[in-house]
Amino acid sequence: MIKHTELGDQSFKRSRQLKKLIDEGVIRLAGNKKLGIYGTLTCSSGKRMKTENRVFFGSAIEAVELGYRPCGHCLRDDYRQWKSSVK
Repeated sequence: MIKHTELGDQSFKRSRQLKKLIDEGVIRLAGNKKLGIYGTLTCSSGKRMKTENRVFFGSAIEAVELGYRPCGHCLRDDYRQWKSSVK
């Protein structure tokens, strides 16, 4: 897990480093550490979260192992499967 705030001290530097990690395939998913939800990098819900709450993952397995659940908006099938297993 990579915290967004740990990618650099300035917004421009953070954006460049983030793009590099995404291009290299190190980062594939984003999550909200306060809510414990992960989703795709293009999710409209995820784009609205505060930088200090944003974390990044290399895989869904990593996110689940750290206690995060799938987003019901961008990962609808994974969310339904998670929801049925929690009941």
